[in-house]
Amino acid sequence: MSALLVELEKQACSLSPEERAHLAEVLLESLHDTPLSEIETEWEREIEKRTAAFDRGELQTYPAEDVFSEARRMTQ
Repeated sequence: MSALLVELEKQACSLSPEERAHLAEVLLESLHDTPLSEIETEWEREIEKRTAAFDRGELQTYPAEDVFSEARRMTQ
């Protein structure tokens, strides 16, 4: 690990929780070709689309008990 990275980690850990969260968001966003704000906007559209389809009765639904039972079966 470079000395610069060690120093940056030390300084970052001295920030307030809010400042660390902001720094984490900035760093994560720098890893993506698409800004996180655009990704969040697309997710919001998808959520609205799926919610509307559910409200219109266009989606097949499954009881939560069945979903959790299947998930447990798959992890065993």
